[in-house]
Amino acid sequence: MPDLFTIGYEATTLDRVLDALIAAGVTDLVDVRAIPQSRKPGFSKRLLSASAEARGLRYTHLRGLGTPKPGREAARRGDDAALAAIFGEHMRSDAAQADLAHARLIAADSTACLMCFERDHTHCHRSIVARLVCEAAGQRVRHLAAALP
Repeated sequence: MPDLFTIGYEATTLDRVLDALIAAGVTDLVDVRAIPQSRKPGFSKRLLSASAEARGLRYTHLRGLGTPKPGREAARRGDDAALAAIFGEHMRSDAAQADLAHARLIAADSTACLMCFERDHTHCHRSIVARLVCEAAGQRVRHLAAALP
């Protein structure tokens, strides 16, 4: 079974993120943001999807695996404990469980990468998602960091 990757796009560019994914052998980019929009050029859903697909990557947005607003606010404050509690509660929802099942299917059949904003995976919900995706299958998680400009 392939490893599951994660990446954050904070402080870098779209091309550098895509380069890191290609270099790691990723085939599927899984966007785990609740709101797939960004002030950073290229990271809003439509352009990100088109750019990823132009580089040979499949793009999937799984809204149910995104952090609800109170969790995003906790992350901005650096309150990792609150983020984990809020996100843990969110993951009990039907939408989150359905998207978690979808992510597990993608990760089992391809070399997938979960993407969110935060560069440091230890301060991002994608580490929790990665653990949940991998725990049943015994997959290994590898955290990527795109080159800085």
